Amino acid sequence: MPLKVEFAGEVLGTFLLVFFGCGSVCSAVTTGAFSGVVQVALIWGIGIATAIYLTGGLSGAHLNPAVTISLAASGRFAPRKIVPYIVAQMIGAFLASAVLFAIYSDAITSYEQVHGIVRGEPGSEASAMVFGEYFPNPGGKPLTAEVREIMPAGRAFFAEVVGTAVLLIVILGVTDDRNVFFPKMLTAPAIGLTITLLISLLGPLTMACFNPARDLAPRIFSALAGWKSVPFQANGLGWLTVYCIAPVAGGLLGVLIYRLFISPSYAHYPSDKPLN
Repeated sequence: MPLKVEFAGEVLGTFLLVFFGCGSVCSAVTTGAFSGVVQVALIWGIGIATAIYLTGGLSGAHLNPAVTISLAASGRFAPRKIVPYIVAQMIGAFLASAVLFAIYSDAITSYEQVHGIVRGEPGSEASAMVFGEYFPNPGGKPLTAEVREIMPAGRAFFAEVVGTAVLLIVILGVTDDRNVFFPKMLTAPAIGLTITLLISLLGPLTMACFNPARDLAPRIFSALAGWKSVPFQANGLGWLTVYCIAPVAGGLLGVLIYRLFISPSYAHYPSDKPLN
């Protein structure tokens, strides 16, 4: 597949991932449309499955720098394509954020007015959370010292590492040609349901990122859209360590676990897919 087609596939797929996922957060926070994290998690999962079905044939539907880097580390993806894929993912996530802001701008402003939130001032992570992610999950409210004790930075980092490792183990397993007992038509739903499960478990604590592009591009957009430095100060360096570094580290950990404990069981089947 030509690189420009793969690039377009990653832009479109990541756009859909963020549009559906962050859109569900926008709706939950500003309108109260959903009654719990599981409903938001289901939309994330269905949205990701939809994006995979649509763009899998174009780019392989990585839609996540942690996935791209991990697949390269596993030998299933050409390292020379890592940077173009990540750039495409960032573009798609940023564009989706802009579209969501255009749709929900008045709803976000109304929510801020009702709850006394001043955009760009400390505490406005309460509304910025519809784009970037924070720990613990603000739930539409400013983070207080007492609330922050629920999920300190070190524990948030560990949670994101574990969550992304689980995600990569599933991705590697369901896409391994030697796993002949898994029906390939269920690949997208399996990955989407894994995301749903992980968000249901970890969403209340870290908002369940597992994807640097999904967090960083919307976070940058929110900083440009009036939240100023808040998205990069509310959790200190957590935007970098918890939401960028931890997912990549978790993905590589998932690759290691898969290679050591799962892949050997498929050794009598044909080898992994060649590099794209």
